Amino acid sequence: MAEKRTNRDNENRSSQERIQAWAPPATLPEVIPLPGYSYHWKRTATLNEADPRNISMALREGYEPVKAEEQPHMKMLSDTNSRFPGCIEIGGLLLCKRPTELNDQRNSHYLQQANQQMQSVDNNLMRQSDPRAPLFKEHKSTVSFGKGK
Repeated sequence: MAEKRTNRDNENRSSQERIQAWAPPATLPEVIPLPGYSYHWKRTATLNEADPRNISMALREGYEPVKAEEQPHMKMLSDTNSRFPGCIEIGGLLLCKRPTELNDQRNSHYLQQANQQMQSVDNNLMRQSDPRAPLFKEHKSTVSFGKGK
């Protein structure tokens, strides 16, 4: 006697999933990244006061504003009174992109600068070190076993 079973194609796991907990919406929408580019939100204004120095610095660093056509899901979210027409600006923040190679070069530059500063500090400390009272003393511990009687 064969059991009457439901077809597996008709089973639905969504009814067994937990309901997602409510969370407040994100202030800035998610960016769909294009390969070879990194995205950053750059400040164009603070408290409705324009900040041309910050955005011009970003443009000199190689950032370029992202056009609304590149991220169509953000077209409706962009500010209507933007100083950058056709670009994505939300609440005084402009979405910009830059080639990943430039980011890697920037990161390696600042990493090298930080390493040089640390080396300079270490050299300065070692110059002030006296062998009679060293600043850095290596602590060594040894294990010895007692003699049995």
